[in-house]
Amino acid sequence: MDYLHHPFAAKRHTVFAKKGMVATSQPLAAQAGLEILQKGGNAIDAAIATAAALTVVEPTSNGIGGDAFALVWTKDKLHGLNASGPAPQSISAEAILEKGHEKMPVFGVIPVTVPGVPAAWAELSLKFGKLPLKDVLVPAIRYAEEGYPLSPILGKYWKSAYKKYKETFTTEEFTAWFETFAPDGRAPEIGEVWSSPGHAKTLRAIGETNARDFYEGEIADKIDAFFKKHDGYLTKEDLSTYKPQWVEPVSANYRGYDVWEIPPNGQGMVALMALNVFKQLDPPAWQDADTFHKQIEAMKLAFTDGQAFITEPEAMPVSVEHLLSDEYAEKRASVIGETAANPEPYELPKGGTVYLAAADDEGNMISYIQSNYMGFGSGIVIPGTGIGMQNRGHDFSLDETHPNVLKPGKRTYHTIIPGFLTKDGQAVGPFGVMGGYMQPQGHFQVVTNTVDFLLNPQATLDMPRWQWMKGKTVHVEPEFPNYLVQSLVRKGHDIHVTSDGGSFGRGQIIWRDPETGVLQGGTESRTDGAIAAW
Repeated sequence: MDYLHHPFAAKRHTVFAKKGMVATSQPLAAQAGLEILQKGGNAIDAAIATAAALTVVEPTSNGIGGDAFALVWTKDKLHGLNASGPAPQSISAEAILEKGHEKMPVFGVIPVTVPGVPAAWAELSLKFGKLPLKDVLVPAIRYAEEGYPLSPILGKYWKSAYKKYKETFTTEEFTAWFETFAPDGRAPEIGEVWSSPGHAKTLRAIGETNARDFYEGEIADKIDAFFKKHDGYLTKEDLSTYKPQWVEPVSANYRGYDVWEIPPNGQGMVALMALNVFKQLDPPAWQDADTFHKQIEAMKLAFTDGQAFITEPEAMPVSVEHLLSDEYAEKRASVIGETAANPEPYELPKGGTVYLAAADDEGNMISYIQSNYMGFGSGIVIPGTGIGMQNRGHDFSLDETHPNVLKPGKRTYHTIIPGFLTKDGQAVGPFGVMGGYMQPQGHFQVVTNTVDFLLNPQATLDMPRWQWMKGKTVHVEPEFPNYLVQSLVRKGHDIHVTSDGGSFGRGQIIWRDPETGVLQGGTESRTDGAIAAW
């Protein structure tokens, strides 16, 4: 039986509920969040439970050793949490160049930055949770100890990673990855049960110490010893001095709705910049080639500028305020013509994962995302702990003239972004689309589908997506209408129709009716997406 074979068209409907809802990319993780809601937790507790479970039941996309961001709506106010970690204090661009690297490596100990995920859980629990962190992590611990059967898309990407890694991970520092994720000398199959006792032990220690064991205790000692042994840069001191940062979210008003993102170092700015540019142009039309053309052109301009300028705020050569200004949007919109263009960075005025959404019947809502960056991350697993370390440092530049150049203690341009929508000061709800550089493009398409075309949450996520890659190159999903493909080609776009939708992101949406409190959710059909609600 082939669990990836779907010969017939299928559709899902929007899910409605009143008391609570969790939407994410893996059914067991969604159930973990629902379990915590039913035990008296709020939406924030449910999100932490879901996030912790995702490190177990979807390790192909995230882990304890990754980073996280969150937008939390509670008591009529939106709060932002940046739990991305900095580069180690002992690393520098010069040191990496001296080792013979022309750019930051993808795998190994070099691209590993300080993990923010455990600190994010603890910080969210402390500030907004109702239940103790140790209780909230119980479902994830259970999945890790008892094991669970792999879902179809999870199994697909696990096997793909194993095939790649067995050819490239040939040195000693990668041994623990195979011991943890391929314990029988192969990737587990779809439907086969996999467990990770070390992962369970780590989660229990995080819960019992509010994550301090990870940053200051026995786990920190193990991480420090591993990196010393393998000539890495991350140290216990880097871990012990780390704290997540509460930030003021940034927004753009799009046709009466306020779209909210985390400010830099995250790339959520790219989505806001693109929306601001696009709204300067002619009103959009349904399934219209000229509308898609202008969406793509607005996105490529915003992305080109974002990758040129976004990093730690104090290192940016242009302010956030200017990039979100009407002046910027009007200037960028003015260069969009009738045909595809190769984007050039904006001339500066003188003087660039797993996602979940949760909501409860008290009005609390959370948009949360965490990631090890590229699949399993760096390939580094701390032996006996289940901790897969991220490779987020790969995004640093080694060019001293670039705003995002690698420096000790600096956070890099970050791809993972949670989104949130409000209207007239009231919450509409959380949304997100994970998947590397697809994320702001997914956010842009979710907002335009919702606001311009009034699509319900499930239809918004199911609509075939486009993805700008570089220059005039645009990828579209297999279901993208051929007449639009042909029209966009005539406008000069280099359109590639892909064989499947795996690279177009995985999204979740929960909207809340402000009058009745009824929740409506959509989940991702491109993965093992699920909504748990009551």
